[in-house]
Amino acid sequence: MVTHRNIAEWHGKQLVDRDGEKIGKLEDVYVDVETDEPAFGTVKEGFIGRHLTFVPLAGITIGPNSLQVPVSKEQVKDAPNIETEGDELSQADESNLYHHYELNYTPPDTESGRRLARR
Repeated sequence: MVTHRNIAEWHGKQLVDRDGEKIGKLEDVYVDVETDEPAFGTVKEGFIGRHLTFVPLAGITIGPNSLQVPVSKEQVKDAPNIETEGDELSQADESNLYHHYELNYTPPDTESGRRLARR
């Protein structure tokens, strides 16, 4: 099980894809509100008009200098561009993310209806 102390140490670490290709530096971590486990991380992409891209963190391998995610760099490049308002994504954006990475998505039984929260 991953602890929040560990998550704080992840910020700024290099994310690499399943083949070891560099994706970018981890900006933020979003946890599942029901399990409190890390679900997605964000990386900055692009040189002009940089934007945040969400990368799934379930099943990561934690190395001394990097975090290896179980998806390809191409999947990350093709991920939906999502503008976050504050720290939260809309329910539709969450659903799009989960479906892009072929993950099961069910909205939680919470007031907001959102599954992800930034840590």
